[in-house]
Amino acid sequence: MKRMLSLVIAVLPFAAWADPDPADWNAVLTEARGQTVHWHAWGGSTATNDFITWVGARLTADHDITLTHVKLENTADAVTRVLTEKSAGQDTQGAVDLIWINGANFAAMKSADLLFGPFAEALPNWQYADTATKTLRHDFTVPTEGYESPWAMAQVVFMHDTDDLPDRLGSMNALLDWARSHPGRFTYPQPPDFLGTTFLKQALVDLTADSAALAAPVSEETYVEVSAPLWEYLDDLTPLLWRNGRAYPQSGPRQLQLISDDEIDLAISFSPGEASTAIANYQLPESVRTFVLDKGTIGNASFVAIPYNSGAKAAAMVVADFLLSPEAQLRAQDPAVLGYGTVLDVTALPAQYQTAFQDLDLGPATLSPQDLGTVLPEPHPSWMTRIAQEWVARYGVGN
Repeated sequence: MKRMLSLVIAVLPFAAWADPDPADWNAVLTEARGQTVHWHAWGGSTATNDFITWVGARLTADHDITLTHVKLENTADAVTRVLTEKSAGQDTQGAVDLIWINGANFAAMKSADLLFGPFAEALPNWQYADTATKTLRHDFTVPTEGYESPWAMAQVVFMHDTDDLPDRLGSMNALLDWARSHPGRFTYPQPPDFLGTTFLKQALVDLTADSAALAAPVSEETYVEVSAPLWEYLDDLTPLLWRNGRAYPQSGPRQLQLISDDEIDLAISFSPGEASTAIANYQLPESVRTFVLDKGTIGNASFVAIPYNSGAKAAAMVVADFLLSPEAQLRAQDPAVLGYGTVLDVTALPAQYQTAFQDLDLGPATLSPQDLGTVLPEPHPSWMTRIAQEWVARYGVGN
């Protein structure tokens, strides 16, 4: 699922208060009726788009809220729109009411005071959020402080066609060794696509001997030494990629098509249930399975945030709360729908939902929570920005 591009923002601070107050939920529901929420969210997945359509139908039926999905290629487009409005003095009735956001974009908006809140931990369904075992209060190491609300869990997995690649690969170096024996059978989306930069981060985390440095903002003192193993690795891997590294798929869904067309045998995903969902939708062959690396893989939560100048803050909070509801979370985890991981503590749910989650068939390619292994933290967002820029300079198509 999520699309991000970092921005450098220099604006004067603007204080954001939670008004309407989410603690007075009845007042929020009253104000929300009749409002339209423009949710700016990645539009590159049919399954995700259909889920958002379902959310909109439920909100219309229950709360007389109209949800409009503004489909993005890059989350930074929505961030830029809010920044432009701020610069023009448009502090009310902005064009963006809700953003599917993560990492560098959240850090940029938060530091520039472009977000409404805090609101997330006052939402009624926050009571079910699993803050004990899931990273819901930090986004790429940046404290959320209630300025964004989680709605899905993600973790890196690798999808492999077992007809051609029967066994899992335990490390990035094992992947390289396999690629030497099977040139042209692996690729990843072209950075700065979010999934492409996720591959770069996963490689960096798996290869570096100084993981502590990745938790801090990137600096010239640490960057060259810490990133050196990544560039050495990619120098070896790139000529072994699909089309010799001279072309890349533009998105995650394009990878699925390459597996389905038997052009590649291995692809990266940031959703443990994506392969099962794609099998259910006849987008992948039934022989596809997933694996994680021996050291673990990067994981995080997907969030939604409300810009400071939204004209539909009440309805946007109702959307965020519904996304946290057991009903929406159960549907999102169903591989026939999305296959996303839940952000909820299932043991804290009402009995009927505990049973429903326990009985949910996660699909043939979805690893159990135990088999997903160690969930590794995201590097600070500045690392993603820096390595994506250098990747384009080193390996970008046309170089």
